[in-house]
Amino acid sequence: MGMRKSGAKLGTFGGVFTPSLLTILGIILFRRLGFVVGSSGLLQALFMLSLASAISILTSISLSALATNRKIKGGGDYYIISRTLGVEFGGALGLIIFLAQAISVGFYVVGFGEATASILSAPPLVGKLTAIVVSFALFFLAYRGADLATRFQFVIMGILVSAIISFFFGASSLWSQNLLNASWSSNSSQEVNFWIIFAIFFPAVTGFTQGVSMSGDLKDPARSLPLGTFLAVGLSTIVYIAAMVAMAGSLPLDTLTNDYDSMRSIAVTPWLIDAGVLSATLSSALSSFLGAPRILQALAKDGLFTSLNVFSAGHGSSNNPRRAVILTAVIALTTITLGDLNTIATLVSMCFLVSYGLLNYATYVEAVGASPSFRPRFRFFHAKASLAGTGLCGFVMLMLDPWAGLSAIGILTLLYQYLHWTAVPAKWRDSRGAYRFKRVKDGLREISEQPQNPLDWQPHILVFTETPARRERLLRVSDWIAGGSGITTAVQLIEGDGTLPSVQATCRTARNQLATDIDKHGLEAYPLAVAASDLRVGATTLLQSWGVGPVNANTVVLNWRDSKDQENENPNLSRWYALLLQRAARLEQHVIVLDAEEKEWTELQETALHKRRIDVWWFENDSSRLALLFAYLMTRCDEWDEASIQVLAPSQPGLESKVKNNLHHRLEERRIDATVQVVNSSDGNDMYDISSDASFVLLPTNLDGMQVVHSTGGSVDTLFQKLPVVAMVTACGDFNLQEDHSTPNSKN
Repeated sequence: MGMRKSGAKLGTFGGVFTPSLLTILGIILFRRLGFVVGSSGLLQALFMLSLASAISILTSISLSALATNRKIKGGGDYYIISRTLGVEFGGALGLIIFLAQAISVGFYVVGFGEATASILSAPPLVGKLTAIVVSFALFFLAYRGADLATRFQFVIMGILVSAIISFFFGASSLWSQNLLNASWSSNSSQEVNFWIIFAIFFPAVTGFTQGVSMSGDLKDPARSLPLGTFLAVGLSTIVYIAAMVAMAGSLPLDTLTNDYDSMRSIAVTPWLIDAGVLSATLSSALSSFLGAPRILQALAKDGLFTSLNVFSAGHGSSNNPRRAVILTAVIALTTITLGDLNTIATLVSMCFLVSYGLLNYATYVEAVGASPSFRPRFRFFHAKASLAGTGLCGFVMLMLDPWAGLSAIGILTLLYQYLHWTAVPAKWRDSRGAYRFKRVKDGLREISEQPQNPLDWQPHILVFTETPARRERLLRVSDWIAGGSGITTAVQLIEGDGTLPSVQATCRTARNQLATDIDKHGLEAYPLAVAASDLRVGATTLLQSWGVGPVNANTVVLNWRDSKDQENENPNLSRWYALLLQRAARLEQHVIVLDAEEKEWTELQETALHKRRIDVWWFENDSSRLALLFAYLMTRCDEWDEASIQVLAPSQPGLESKVKNNLHHRLEERRIDATVQVVNSSDGNDMYDISSDASFVLLPTNLDGMQVVHSTGGSVDTLFQKLPVVAMVTACGDFNLQEDHSTPNSKN
């Protein structure tokens, strides 16, 4: 029973489900649930459970979204929030989460001591001494490492299940429907404060984040965290509902209120309840004893608080945070000596409500930021759920204790400001008279001060709308591929000297018309009209100069010009168009060329939303990867959120299975849902016939000088007679589809 070898990790059952369930089904279930039901009545008790469960479920949804969107390392809640909201929020909350977990150790051990004193009919002092002795025993287990402690939890699970079964068997023999009917509301003559009772009860549901605290020890965090957490929350909620009803139908409310041993009185085998409560409190304390040090270790490794750097060290191949374990033990012992169970429960509730509220807020910010890299695999996530979780936590904090809630927020703010001035470059703040402008300015400055990673790439699009007849199609497609992220600017180039009043008037008219077209179609874009004596020079200058600070153009979108267009238009315009393609590529700006004739566009608009299909051709190059990203971004739009994505990959005979499996693996890594079809064709245009029934085609292309050619070589002109609306995609700059910690600048 030694330490785990390097590489040995915990699974869903042992790493998430077991510690979470055992912490939820802990001291509150065995020693305070009867008090909660008796003091408030069954109806209010069930409402308390519903309110607490709503917080845990909403937070679990947020947690699952974040856990399935990035690789989760050690540090649990702290790691997730610090990598989402930044070091200021992450560091401030990391300390609060650590303290909450460390105080929880004392809370659960005090419960163990109270239960022991009750079993022995001993005075409270015996309970405190027992709690201190047990703390040292748990310290030994946590000091040895997670593997030994996790195996110990499986024994506790067996005892706990036996105790709960004994309780329900006993309740069935004592069941009285009349007693249940009389227990829906409290008959006590003294008025009971709902929120005081709720504060005592709330720690019952806080155990669902125990698996997150062990994230660094999990084999597959992205799978284990959502699955294990929801299984634990769901099963424990059922147990609590059944236990509340069983208690209300077995004993009078007055007895439940005054007797903390009411569950023991109901059980068919009382000694199993004794074993269960002792096991439950031990397992909960042990889970917190394992989780708290790992949060502190992750916080120390980031170097946000220099005084905590000593706790970054780990021991052995599993990197067990022994120094942090020692500090956790000191805090737990201090908690034992200072408070009783009900008082500590209120403090624990407040700490966890702060952490849950901010975790939900972090998820909401990540979602509404519309970053292309936010692609959680958790299907049931919605940003409004995270926002609701944030509001619910804040509401409950203020209802429990307004001053304590405000104090917690104040402490969090002080820690945030400290880190704001020490962990990142200082920024002087102005008055709030120009609040919106300042937010933009500060945001741009912060972006410019941070190293840019291709993973954070967002499309900043310049749409050249020189053909009014096809402008609406071009703007709408640009809006689709942006997917609510980045910045889109609709550009109209005016030939002429921009200093002349007549040319300036033409620019104003063109800009106003662009703004009208954008508003008419409900698109997200900014209008821009630019005058230049030489269109080629003007376009090149615009490509280099558009933007502000770190936000620059990285994608150019324009309409395709076939031979008929080129014959009928100004020769200067044709040369400008060809030069624009070449200059954009040299400036490492992606190029998208749209072919959308009237007939094809009408067919697309008439296709039902749920029948639409986006085809992405895959040639194992940067243009293919960019096309796949644009397909995913399109599905964020209302017009494409029901559409399916099909990835088509040409393959040599005999390699079909290998190509298909490789593509499936890549799509899974990138968290993009799509079907894969392998096309048996090595060259030629015939293979593109398979996309003739698609709604929209993203075709990877290359630039050969000033011409667009498809990835299999040759002209693209002949393709358009067979295909629907086509966007030709040529990648010329950096971007990333997959988080890669080892090679941050690699293209995936």
